[in-house]
Amino acid sequence: MDSVKIGLIGFGTIGASVVRILQKNGDIIGQRLGASLDLVKIADLDITTDRGVTVAPEMLTTRAGDVLEDPAIDVVIELIGGYEPARSFVLQAISRKKSVVTANKALLARHGDEILSEAERQGVAIRFEAAVGGAIPIIRSIKEAFVANRIHAIEGIVNGTANYILSKMTDDHVDFQDALKEAQAKGFAEADPTFDIEGIDSAHKIAVLTRLAYGTPVRFEDIYVQGITSITREDIRCAQEFGFRIKLLAISKFDGTSIDLRVHPAMLPEDKPIANVNGVFNAILVRDDLMEENLLVGHGAGGLPTGSAVVADVVDIARDIRSGSRGRVPPQAFPVASLQNIPLKKIEQIEAEYFLRFLVLDKPGVLSRISGILGQFGISIESMIQRRRDSEGKGVPLVMMTHLSREKQVQAALEEIDRLDFVCEPTVLIRVEK
Repeated sequence: MDSVKIGLIGFGTIGASVVRILQKNGDIIGQRLGASLDLVKIADLDITTDRGVTVAPEMLTTRAGDVLEDPAIDVVIELIGGYEPARSFVLQAISRKKSVVTANKALLARHGDEILSEAERQGVAIRFEAAVGGAIPIIRSIKEAFVANRIHAIEGIVNGTANYILSKMTDDHVDFQDALKEAQAKGFAEADPTFDIEGIDSAHKIAVLTRLAYGTPVRFEDIYVQGITSITREDIRCAQEFGFRIKLLAISKFDGTSIDLRVHPAMLPEDKPIANVNGVFNAILVRDDLMEENLLVGHGAGGLPTGSAVVADVVDIARDIRSGSRGRVPPQAFPVASLQNIPLKKIEQIEAEYFLRFLVLDKPGVLSRISGILGQFGISIESMIQRRRDSEGKGVPLVMMTHLSREKQVQAALEEIDRLDFVCEPTVLIRVEK
Protein backbone atom coordinates (compact mmCIF):
# COMPACT_ATOMS: atom_id res chain seq x y z
CA MET A 1 0.00 0.00 0.00
CA ASP A 2 1.23 3.49 -0.84
CA SER A 3 1.73 6.00 1.95
CA VAL A 4 1.31 9.75 2.34
CA LYS A 5 3.66 11.23 4.92
CA ILE A 6 2.48 13.86 7.38
CA GLY A 7 4.21 16.32 9.69
CA LEU A 8 2.39 17.96 12.60
CA ILE A 9 3.25 21.34 14.12
CA GLY A 10 1.40 21.83 17.39
CA PHE A 11 0.80 19.00 19.85
CA GLY A 12 -1.93 20.53 22.01
CA THR A 13 -5.49 19.35 22.50
CA ILE A 14 -6.35 19.21 18.79
CA GLY A 15 -2.94 17.89 17.78
CA ALA A 16 -3.19 15.06 20.27
CA SER A 17 -6.70 14.31 18.99
CA VAL A 18 -5.40 14.07 15.43
CA VAL A 19 -2.78 11.57 16.57
CA ARG A 20 -5.43 9.62 18.48
CA ILE A 21 -7.70 9.45 15.42
CA LEU A 22 -4.88 8.33 13.14
CA GLN A 23 -3.94 5.58 15.60
CA LYS A 24 -7.48 4.45 16.39
CA ASN A 25 -8.97 4.58 12.88
CA GLY A 26 -5.90 4.27 10.71
CA ASP A 27 -7.12 0.96 9.28
CA ILE A 28 -10.48 2.28 8.03
CA ILE A 29 -8.83 5.48 6.77
CA GLY A 30 -6.35 3.38 4.81
CA GLN A 31 -9.12 1.23 3.34
CA ARG A 32 -11.04 4.28 2.18
CA LEU A 33 -7.97 6.06 0.85
CA GLY A 34 -6.24 3.03 -0.62
CA ALA A 35 -3.04 4.17 1.07
CA SER A 36 -1.75 4.75 4.57
CA LEU A 37 -1.39 8.11 6.31
CA ASP A 38 1.98 8.01 8.04
CA LEU A 39 2.63 10.61 10.73
CA VAL A 40 6.42 10.84 10.76
CA LYS A 41 7.23 13.99 12.76
CA ILE A 42 5.59 16.10 15.50
CA ALA A 43 6.96 19.52 16.45
CA ASP A 44 6.06 21.37 19.64
CA LEU A 45 7.93 23.49 22.16
CA ASP A 46 6.78 21.07 24.86
CA ILE A 47 7.49 17.44 24.02
CA THR A 48 7.51 16.09 27.58
CA THR A 49 3.92 16.60 28.79
CA ASP A 50 1.73 13.50 28.64
CA ARG A 51 -0.98 14.01 25.97
CA GLY A 52 -2.69 10.69 26.60
CA VAL A 53 -1.33 9.21 23.35
CA THR A 54 1.85 7.22 22.81
CA VAL A 55 4.26 8.16 20.03
CA ALA A 56 7.81 7.07 19.31
CA PRO A 57 10.30 9.47 20.95
CA GLU A 58 12.17 9.94 17.66
CA MET A 59 9.02 11.44 16.14
CA LEU A 60 9.10 14.38 18.57
CA THR A 61 11.06 17.57 18.03
CA THR A 62 11.07 21.12 19.35
CA ARG A 63 12.07 22.49 15.92
CA ALA A 64 9.31 23.27 13.41
CA GLY A 65 12.06 23.24 10.79
CA ASP A 66 12.39 19.49 11.23
CA VAL A 67 8.91 19.21 9.77
CA LEU A 68 9.11 22.01 7.20
CA GLU A 69 12.50 21.00 5.83
CA ASP A 70 11.92 17.25 5.61
CA PRO A 71 11.64 16.40 1.87
CA ALA A 72 9.76 13.18 2.63
CA ILE A 73 6.81 15.00 4.25
CA ASP A 74 3.93 15.61 1.83
CA VAL A 75 1.42 17.38 4.12
CA VAL A 76 2.05 19.79 7.00
CA ILE A 77 -0.65 20.18 9.65
CA GLU A 78 -0.46 23.52 11.49
CA LEU A 79 -2.24 23.50 14.87
CA ILE A 80 -0.36 26.04 16.98
CA GLY A 81 -2.92 28.82 16.48
CA GLY A 82 -2.36 32.57 16.54
CA TYR A 83 -0.77 34.78 13.93
CA GLU A 84 2.98 34.24 14.33
CA PRO A 85 4.90 32.04 13.95
CA ALA A 86 1.93 30.18 12.39
CA ARG A 87 1.89 32.49 9.37
CA SER A 88 5.60 32.02 8.73
CA PHE A 89 5.38 28.24 9.13
CA VAL A 90 2.47 27.96 6.70
CA LEU A 91 4.17 30.16 4.09
CA GLN A 92 7.40 28.16 4.45
CA ALA A 93 5.52 24.92 3.88
CA ILE A 94 3.85 26.37 0.78
CA SER A 95 7.17 27.65 -0.58
CA ARG A 96 8.53 24.11 -0.26
CA LYS A 97 5.58 22.78 -2.26
CA LYS A 98 4.08 21.02 0.74
CA SER A 99 0.32 20.92 1.14
CA VAL A 100 -1.09 22.43 4.32
CA VAL A 101 -3.98 21.65 6.66
CA THR A 102 -4.83 24.19 9.36
CA ALA A 103 -7.56 24.87 11.91
CA ASN A 104 -6.34 28.43 12.42
CA LYS A 105 -9.33 30.74 11.76
CA ALA A 106 -7.56 33.76 13.27
CA LEU A 107 -4.67 33.34 10.85
CA LEU A 108 -6.99 32.99 7.85
CA ALA A 109 -9.12 35.96 8.91
CA ARG A 110 -6.08 38.23 9.20
CA HIS A 111 -3.73 36.84 6.55
CA GLY A 112 -6.00 34.81 4.30
CA ASP A 113 -5.35 36.98 1.23
CA GLU A 114 -1.61 36.38 1.40
CA ILE A 115 -1.66 32.71 2.36
CA LEU A 116 -4.42 31.46 0.06
CA SER A 117 -3.16 33.45 -2.93
CA GLU A 118 0.35 32.10 -2.41
CA ALA A 119 -0.97 28.55 -2.21
CA GLU A 120 -2.72 29.00 -5.57
CA ARG A 121 0.41 30.57 -7.08
CA GLN A 122 2.59 27.70 -5.90
CA GLY A 123 0.04 25.11 -6.99
CA VAL A 124 -0.23 23.45 -3.58
CA ALA A 125 -3.32 22.52 -1.61
CA ILE A 126 -4.41 24.19 1.60
CA ARG A 127 -7.42 22.92 3.51
CA PHE A 128 -9.04 24.46 6.59
CA GLU A 129 -12.36 22.74 7.27
CA ALA A 130 -11.63 22.65 11.00
CA ALA A 131 -11.26 26.44 11.13
CA VAL A 132 -15.03 27.00 11.14
CA GLY A 133 -17.70 24.91 12.79
CA GLY A 134 -15.53 22.02 13.98
CA ALA A 135 -17.01 18.86 12.48
CA ILE A 136 -19.62 20.74 10.40
CA PRO A 137 -18.51 20.49 6.72
CA ILE A 138 -19.34 24.13 5.96
CA ILE A 139 -16.10 24.95 4.10
CA ARG A 140 -16.45 21.98 1.78
CA SER A 141 -20.15 22.74 1.29
CA ILE A 142 -19.52 26.33 0.19
CA LYS A 143 -16.54 25.47 -2.01
CA GLU A 144 -18.04 22.38 -3.66
CA ALA A 145 -21.60 21.39 -2.74
CA PHE A 146 -23.00 24.90 -3.30
CA VAL A 147 -20.75 25.77 -6.24
CA ALA A 148 -23.76 26.31 -8.55
CA ASN A 149 -25.63 28.49 -6.06
CA ARG A 150 -25.63 32.25 -5.62
CA ILE A 151 -25.28 32.63 -1.88
CA HIS A 152 -27.25 35.55 -0.46
CA ALA A 153 -26.63 35.15 3.26
CA ILE A 154 -24.84 33.14 5.92
CA GLU A 155 -25.96 33.30 9.53
CA GLY A 156 -24.32 31.19 12.15
CA ILE A 157 -23.96 30.25 15.78
CA VAL A 158 -20.26 29.52 15.43
CA ASN A 159 -18.91 29.74 18.97
CA GLY A 160 -19.74 26.90 21.33
CA THR A 161 -18.66 28.74 24.48
CA ALA A 162 -20.99 31.69 23.90
CA ASN A 163 -23.82 29.38 22.88
CA TYR A 164 -23.38 27.31 26.03
CA ILE A 165 -23.50 30.42 28.23
CA LEU A 166 -26.62 31.85 26.59
CA SER A 167 -28.31 28.45 26.67
CA LYS A 168 -27.65 28.13 30.42
CA MET A 169 -28.93 31.66 31.02
CA THR A 170 -32.09 30.88 29.04
CA ASP A 171 -32.93 27.39 30.24
CA ASP A 172 -31.52 27.40 33.79
CA HIS A 173 -32.14 31.10 34.58
CA VAL A 174 -28.61 31.80 35.79
CA ASP A 175 -26.55 34.98 35.51
CA PHE A 176 -23.84 35.47 32.90
CA GLN A 177 -20.97 35.08 35.36
CA ASP A 178 -22.37 31.85 36.81
CA ALA A 179 -22.88 30.41 33.33
CA LEU A 180 -19.32 31.39 32.36
CA LYS A 181 -17.85 29.76 35.48
CA GLU A 182 -19.72 26.54 34.72
CA ALA A 183 -18.48 26.60 31.11
CA GLN A 184 -14.92 26.98 32.37
CA ALA A 185 -15.35 24.21 34.94
CA LYS A 186 -16.55 21.83 32.21
CA GLY A 187 -13.74 22.78 29.84
CA PHE A 188 -16.04 24.54 27.36
CA ALA A 189 -14.42 27.94 28.01
CA GLU A 190 -10.77 28.93 28.31
CA ALA A 191 -9.32 30.50 31.46
CA ASP A 192 -9.26 33.70 29.38
CA PRO A 193 -12.54 33.53 27.41
CA THR A 194 -12.24 36.98 25.82
CA PHE A 195 -12.17 35.87 22.18
CA ASP A 196 -15.29 33.75 22.73
CA ILE A 197 -17.52 36.01 24.80
CA GLU A 198 -16.54 39.23 23.02
CA GLY A 199 -17.38 37.81 19.59
CA ILE A 200 -13.84 37.91 18.18
CA ASP A 201 -13.70 34.17 17.49
CA SER A 202 -17.06 34.33 15.69
CA ALA A 203 -15.82 37.29 13.65
CA HIS A 204 -12.74 35.33 12.55
CA LYS A 205 -15.01 32.54 11.31
CA ILE A 206 -17.55 34.68 9.47
CA ALA A 207 -14.66 36.50 7.76
CA VAL A 208 -13.44 33.16 6.38
CA LEU A 209 -16.94 32.14 5.22
CA THR A 210 -17.58 35.53 3.60
CA ARG A 211 -14.40 35.28 1.54
CA LEU A 212 -15.41 31.85 0.24
CA ALA A 213 -19.09 32.63 -0.35
CA TYR A 214 -18.72 35.85 -2.34
CA GLY A 215 -15.14 35.76 -3.64
CA THR A 216 -13.94 38.91 -1.93
CA PRO A 217 -11.09 39.85 0.39
CA VAL A 218 -12.26 40.85 3.86
CA ARG A 219 -10.49 43.26 6.20
CA PHE A 220 -11.06 41.84 9.66
CA GLU A 221 -10.87 45.31 11.18
CA ASP A 222 -13.98 46.36 9.22
CA ILE A 223 -16.28 43.77 10.82
CA TYR A 224 -18.70 45.09 13.44
CA VAL A 225 -18.23 42.95 16.57
CA GLN A 226 -20.20 42.96 19.83
CA GLY A 227 -20.04 40.27 22.49
CA ILE A 228 -22.48 38.85 25.02
CA THR A 229 -21.14 40.23 28.31
CA SER A 230 -23.92 42.84 28.58
CA ILE A 231 -26.77 40.31 28.22
CA THR A 232 -28.75 39.93 31.45
CA ARG A 233 -31.38 37.55 32.75
CA GLU A 234 -33.88 40.38 32.30
CA ASP A 235 -33.08 40.50 28.58
CA ILE A 236 -33.47 36.72 28.37
CA ARG A 237 -36.85 36.84 30.14
CA CYS A 238 -38.15 39.67 27.97
CA ALA A 239 -37.01 37.90 24.82
CA GLN A 240 -38.96 34.82 25.85
CA GLU A 241 -42.08 36.89 26.50
CA PHE A 242 -41.85 38.22 22.95
CA GLY A 243 -41.26 34.70 21.57
CA PHE A 244 -37.51 34.92 20.94
CA ARG A 245 -34.24 33.36 22.08
CA ILE A 246 -30.99 35.31 22.24
CA LYS A 247 -27.96 33.92 20.39
CA LEU A 248 -24.54 35.27 19.49
CA LEU A 249 -24.97 35.43 15.74
CA ALA A 250 -22.40 35.85 12.97
CA ILE A 251 -24.09 37.46 9.95
CA SER A 252 -22.98 37.91 6.35
CA LYS A 253 -25.54 39.17 3.82
CA PHE A 254 -24.80 40.10 0.20
CA ASP A 255 -27.37 42.22 -1.66
CA GLY A 256 -25.45 42.27 -4.94
CA THR A 257 -23.59 45.51 -4.27
CA SER A 258 -22.36 45.40 -0.67
CA ILE A 259 -21.98 42.99 2.23
CA ASP A 260 -23.62 43.37 5.62
CA LEU A 261 -21.03 41.70 7.88
CA ARG A 262 -21.39 41.70 11.67
CA VAL A 263 -21.29 39.70 14.89
CA HIS A 264 -23.54 40.51 17.85
CA PRO A 265 -26.23 39.11 20.14
CA ALA A 266 -29.47 38.70 18.18
CA MET A 267 -33.03 37.74 18.96
CA LEU A 268 -34.23 34.80 16.89
CA PRO A 269 -37.86 33.61 16.72
CA GLU A 270 -38.12 30.59 19.01
CA ASP A 271 -39.94 28.56 16.33
CA LYS A 272 -36.91 28.69 14.01
CA PRO A 273 -34.65 25.60 14.10
CA ILE A 274 -31.46 27.65 14.49
CA ALA A 275 -32.85 29.32 17.61
CA ASN A 276 -33.09 25.91 19.27
CA VAL A 277 -29.49 24.85 18.71
CA ASN A 278 -28.20 24.93 22.27
CA GLY A 279 -25.24 24.02 24.44
CA VAL A 280 -21.87 23.80 22.70
CA PHE A 281 -23.40 22.90 19.34
CA ASN A 282 -22.89 25.16 16.32
CA ALA A 283 -25.34 25.88 13.50
CA ILE A 284 -24.78 27.60 10.17
CA LEU A 285 -27.64 28.70 7.93
CA VAL A 286 -26.90 29.31 4.24
CA ARG A 287 -29.43 31.07 2.02
CA ASP A 288 -29.11 30.95 -1.77
CA ASP A 289 -31.09 31.32 -4.97
CA LEU A 290 -31.65 27.61 -5.65
CA MET A 291 -32.35 25.85 -2.36
CA GLU A 292 -33.45 28.83 -0.25
CA GLU A 293 -32.20 27.64 3.16
CA ASN A 294 -29.77 24.97 4.29
CA LEU A 295 -29.04 24.51 8.00
CA LEU A 296 -25.93 22.61 9.05
CA VAL A 297 -25.70 21.62 12.72
CA GLY A 298 -23.02 19.77 14.64
CA HIS A 299 -20.26 19.77 17.21
CA GLY A 300 -18.44 23.05 16.76
CA ALA A 301 -15.56 22.53 19.13
CA GLY A 302 -13.59 19.95 21.06
CA GLY A 303 -10.53 17.88 20.30
CA LEU A 304 -12.12 14.92 18.53
CA PRO A 305 -14.69 16.81 16.37
CA THR A 306 -12.03 19.31 15.28
CA GLY A 307 -9.43 16.58 14.86
CA SER A 308 -11.89 14.64 12.70
CA ALA A 309 -12.18 17.63 10.36
CA VAL A 310 -8.40 17.97 10.22
CA VAL A 311 -7.91 14.30 9.29
CA ALA A 312 -10.66 14.56 6.67
CA ASP A 313 -8.73 17.42 5.06
CA VAL A 314 -5.55 15.36 5.07
CA VAL A 315 -7.37 12.49 3.38
CA ASP A 316 -8.79 14.90 0.79
CA ILE A 317 -5.28 16.12 -0.04
CA ALA A 318 -3.90 12.57 -0.05
CA ARG A 319 -6.51 11.56 -2.64
CA ASP A 320 -5.39 14.43 -4.88
CA ILE A 321 -1.73 13.48 -4.43
CA ARG A 322 -2.41 9.85 -5.36
CA SER A 323 -4.48 10.81 -8.41
CA GLY A 324 -1.98 13.40 -9.59
CA SER A 325 -4.52 16.19 -9.26
CA ARG A 326 -3.36 19.75 -8.52
CA GLY A 327 -5.48 22.85 -8.01
CA ARG A 328 -8.77 21.05 -8.56
CA VAL A 329 -10.56 23.44 -6.15
CA PRO A 330 -9.14 26.96 -5.72
CA PRO A 331 -8.01 27.57 -2.12
CA GLN A 332 -10.45 30.46 -1.69
CA ALA A 333 -13.29 28.89 -3.73
CA PHE A 334 -12.70 31.45 -6.52
CA PRO A 335 -9.49 31.66 -8.57
CA VAL A 336 -7.49 34.74 -7.61
CA ALA A 337 -8.23 36.25 -11.03
CA SER A 338 -11.97 36.08 -10.28
CA LEU A 339 -11.84 37.81 -6.89
CA GLN A 340 -13.46 41.22 -6.58
CA ASN A 341 -13.43 43.85 -3.86
CA ILE A 342 -16.97 44.09 -2.51
CA PRO A 343 -17.54 46.93 -0.02
CA LEU A 344 -18.82 46.24 3.47
CA LYS A 345 -21.79 48.13 4.87
CA LYS A 346 -21.15 50.20 7.95
CA ILE A 347 -23.28 49.19 10.91
CA GLU A 348 -25.21 52.47 10.79
CA GLN A 349 -26.39 51.61 7.27
CA ILE A 350 -28.21 48.42 8.19
CA GLU A 351 -31.93 48.07 8.75
CA ALA A 352 -33.38 45.78 11.39
CA GLU A 353 -36.03 45.40 14.01
CA TYR A 354 -34.87 46.20 17.52
CA PHE A 355 -35.42 45.17 21.11
CA LEU A 356 -34.94 48.18 23.40
CA ARG A 357 -34.83 47.96 27.19
CA PHE A 358 -34.97 51.22 29.12
CA LEU A 359 -34.58 51.56 32.89
CA VAL A 360 -36.54 54.65 33.89
CA LEU A 361 -37.97 56.37 36.94
CA ASP A 362 -41.63 55.61 37.59
CA LYS A 363 -43.16 59.02 36.93
CA PRO A 364 -45.85 60.46 34.64
CA GLY A 365 -44.97 61.30 31.03
CA VAL A 366 -41.99 58.93 30.70
CA LEU A 367 -43.57 56.66 28.10
CA SER A 368 -44.89 59.50 25.98
CA ARG A 369 -41.53 61.28 26.05
CA ILE A 370 -39.60 58.20 24.93
CA SER A 371 -42.20 57.33 22.29
CA GLY A 372 -42.10 60.90 21.03
CA ILE A 373 -38.32 60.88 20.54
CA LEU A 374 -38.47 57.53 18.75
CA GLY A 375 -41.21 58.93 16.50
CA GLN A 376 -39.09 61.99 15.67
CA PHE A 377 -36.47 59.67 14.25
CA GLY A 378 -38.98 57.62 12.26
CA ILE A 379 -38.97 54.62 14.62
CA SER A 380 -42.34 52.99 15.22
CA ILE A 381 -43.13 50.68 18.13
CA GLU A 382 -44.50 47.20 17.41
CA SER A 383 -45.10 46.06 20.99
CA MET A 384 -44.19 46.96 24.57
CA ILE A 385 -43.84 45.48 28.05
CA GLN A 386 -43.67 47.53 31.24
CA ARG A 387 -42.25 45.43 34.04
CA ARG A 388 -42.35 45.91 37.80
CA ARG A 389 -39.72 47.94 39.62
CA ASP A 390 -36.37 46.19 39.73
CA SER A 391 -35.19 44.49 42.94
CA GLU A 392 -32.77 47.29 43.84
CA GLY A 393 -35.36 49.98 43.32
CA LYS A 394 -33.30 51.83 40.71
CA GLY A 395 -36.13 52.15 38.25
CA VAL A 396 -38.76 50.45 36.15
CA PRO A 397 -37.76 48.37 33.09
CA LEU A 398 -39.61 49.52 29.98
CA VAL A 399 -39.21 47.17 27.03
CA MET A 400 -40.12 47.86 23.40
CA MET A 401 -39.90 46.03 20.08
CA THR A 402 -39.66 48.25 17.02
CA HIS A 403 -40.70 47.80 13.43
CA LEU A 404 -38.02 47.78 10.74
CA SER A 405 -35.77 50.78 11.34
CA ARG A 406 -32.40 52.10 10.23
CA GLU A 407 -29.56 51.66 12.70
CA LYS A 408 -28.35 55.24 12.30
CA GLN A 409 -31.74 56.63 13.37
CA VAL A 410 -32.06 54.19 16.26
CA GLN A 411 -28.65 55.08 17.65
CA ALA A 412 -29.36 58.80 17.31
CA ALA A 413 -32.67 58.42 19.14
CA LEU A 414 -31.10 56.41 21.95
CA GLU A 415 -28.34 58.98 22.37
CA GLU A 416 -31.01 61.64 22.98
CA ILE A 417 -33.13 59.39 25.21
CA ASP A 418 -30.19 58.38 27.40
CA ARG A 419 -29.59 62.05 28.23
CA LEU A 420 -33.05 62.40 29.81
CA ASP A 421 -33.00 62.87 33.59
CA PHE A 422 -35.45 60.03 34.24
CA VAL A 423 -33.34 57.42 32.41
CA CYS A 424 -31.32 55.50 35.03
CA GLU A 425 -28.76 53.72 32.81
CA PRO A 426 -27.81 53.40 29.11
CA THR A 427 -30.47 51.72 27.00
CA VAL A 428 -29.93 48.07 26.05
CA LEU A 429 -30.26 47.39 22.31
CA ILE A 430 -30.49 43.94 20.79
CA ARG A 431 -31.08 43.46 17.07
CA VAL A 432 -33.81 41.09 15.87
CA GLU A 433 -33.09 38.62 13.05
CA LYS A 434 -36.26 36.99 11.72
